[in-house]
Amino acid sequence: MINGYDAVIFDMDGVIFDTEKLFLECCIRAALDIGAGDITEVAYSAIGMSEERTVEKYRKFFGDNEKAERFFDSAKELIRERLAQDIPVKPGAREILSYLYESGMPVALASSTKTEKVIRELIKADLFGYFTRISGGDSVKNSKPAPDIFLRTAELLGKEPQKCLVIEDSFNGVRAAKAAGMKCIMVPDLLQPDDEIKALADMVVPSLTELKELFAEGNI
Repeated sequence: MINGYDAVIFDMDGVIFDTEKLFLECCIRAALDIGAGDITEVAYSAIGMSEERTVEKYRKFFGDNEKAERFFDSAKELIRERLAQDIPVKPGAREILSYLYESGMPVALASSTKTEKVIRELIKADLFGYFTRISGGDSVKNSKPAPDIFLRTAELLGKEPQKCLVIEDSFNGVRAAKAAGMKCIMVPDLLQPDDEIKALADMVVPSLTELKELFAEGNI
């Protein structure tokens, strides 16, 4: 146990991996490629959602099934091409994971991404070994902002929710962590916290590098 916590649970995209910006850029470009115009607002509103809810949101936006399918095909290909090069890791991610691992703190990952893809990407980035347990979005019925994935992860860890600390970047992630009765630190990625999220989060820290120093200094 470190600083009163029995486990730390990380989100993946936007926290461990610097992929939210990549996904956003690919979706915006895909929409432009098929002549659908600017979908920036829709893309931002989907941050932190499961793949199924994201697809549902885009289908509702496009209305036209044929146009939606062309958008999905284009976006998937653009994302595949980008991730085939490498998976960008957030600055400070390796350092904080290494610090927690060496300290003996159980570390888990709770992502809206499907479990198989989570494992594949963690292995590719050489980060898989840091995590004691992994929960993907396909392992629960309700995705964030519902608390399901965090409650499942705590159960897998054998820890009480109130003794778990969640590290999140998205609004829905913060909402889900607090609904699960857990402490939550927001490390913003594309979206800075609004008044609601500032009130919900137990702390907002600018980067994982600074978060690691707060852990080391005993200030969390």
